[in-house]
Amino acid sequence: MGTSHLSTRLRRRARARTRVGWARSERATVGLAAVALGGAGVVLAGQFGRMLRRRATEDGETAERLVEAAAIDTVAVAASGYSEASRTETVLFNLLAGFLGSFALVRLSTLGIRDEWGPFRNVSVGGHHIHHFVPGILLAFAAGTVALLTDDEGLEEHLAIPMGAGMGLTFDEAALLLDLRDVYWTREGLLSVQLSLGATAILSIAILTRRILRRGERRQEAAGQIPPAGF
Repeated sequence: MGTSHLSTRLRRRARARTRVGWARSERATVGLAAVALGGAGVVLAGQFGRMLRRRATEDGETAERLVEAAAIDTVAVAASGYSEASRTETVLFNLLAGFLGSFALVRLSTLGIRDEWGPFRNVSVGGHHIHHFVPGILLAFAAGTVALLTDDEGLEEHLAIPMGAGMGLTFDEAALLLDLRDVYWTREGLLSVQLSLGATAILSIAILTRRILRRGERRQEAAGQIPPAGF
């Protein structure tokens, strides 16, 4: 009876440690998600607010019409800013877009496969399950190789999208690659999500930091406090 009681206590402690581990992992994941996605949300909301304040000066417009016009203005400003961005900023943004797009799509598809809904199914070749990090690595390698071989800067910018997509597919299974076990839907598998959100935060911060530095550089140059570009 004593042995049985000890075994029960050990099982309870193990379950308690597991719950604590899950809670810590989930808190870390939520924190990274807030950093990675919150910044973009704040920027977009701020831009929408600016456009809404501009439209609010127009007389005779309903609130619904002002909101609609401000939303259209925000999209137009974003499109114009993208077309006028420097090559480095465009490449970083395309990397981020491809990364986030593939990460979101593959998470949705794997959820559909696990719960048996949607058109997605596992892919097997010769009886071996093909994890999505395999096409991810191939896609990133192919895009990077073509970018190195071409002298077309416009093409290089576009190649950042499939390269980012390949990175997203690979990062999503980072825990499997590190652990060498299929831990996708386990607590250990949260590492993949955390690494992906961390990479998203890094890319986002790199884009915003570069914008700030370039703006400061132009102002310092205009004030004559640093030499002009090209000298």
